[in-house]
Amino acid sequence: RLPLAAVGKARICLFAPPSAGPSREHATPLVIVGPRVATLVQNALERRGNIVTAVLDPLQDDYRLPLLEKPEFAYARRQVPAPLANMQRLLQEADAYVAITPEYNHAPSPGLLNTLNHFGSSTFSFKPSAIVSYSQGQWGGTRAALALRPIYTAALALRPILSELGCLPVSAMIHIPKAHEVLAADGTTTTTTTVVNNNNNNNEGEEVVPRTTTTTTNPTPEWDAYMDRCWAQLEWWGTAARHHRAQVDPWDKSPALQTSPSQRNAPK
Repeated sequence: RLPLAAVGKARICLFAPPSAGPSREHATPLVIVGPRVATLVQNALERRGNIVTAVLDPLQDDYRLPLLEKPEFAYARRQVPAPLANMQRLLQEADAYVAITPEYNHAPSPGLLNTLNHFGSSTFSFKPSAIVSYSQGQWGGTRAALALRPIYTAALALRPILSELGCLPVSAMIHIPKAHEVLAADGTTTTTTTVVNNNNNNNEGEEVVPRTTTTTTNPTPEWDAYMDRCWAQLEWWGTAARHHRAQVDPWDKSPALQTSPSQRNAPK
């Protein structure tokens, strides 16, 4: 649960990478960097001092989701399965969202989309979001982020119903290329410097000393500056939207569609 007592602090829900990629039991042989990215994001947000976070990991028992068969809003209120009810409560308590995704076939993770598709747009509307993408290649999941962006903004003319989530993304996005090299196991950003010492000596009669390699890993504060632009935008919009919701009911003039998709149709 997000701390409801955190007065004055923006409450941000993170869609954790385990829900946005292969499960840890069935991952590829590559280094599993999703949890590292989630830790990086959570620590960076909470260091700002005005933010509290909750990590939504659908591999946890409280939130475990199957492949979509029936969304949360299709259940009678007293029959909503516990994982869906827990997740719905967490999402509604949040002031903003961070979607963390790797790249799959130039697209967002199917696990992340499966999570989002379990809920209607009224769960997310009138709140901001941010997108963090990563990969073990040079693009940092940029192509997945660009595909994800329309899902949050619902800005495309030809968009599926599930794209209408209504939590507009801030303009700044975060991309982490070569995440397995950039992030240490504890989620801290590092740079690795490798120095090859060629100790071979070709002088006749002298012993040949094997070549040695020295690797040094150092923290990289540049990543904090890079990410802060996104976090500043998200915190600003999340706090502003929360304060305005307390003064004006956003659903008064823009009610949730509850009966039929035809409610969105133009007059005949």
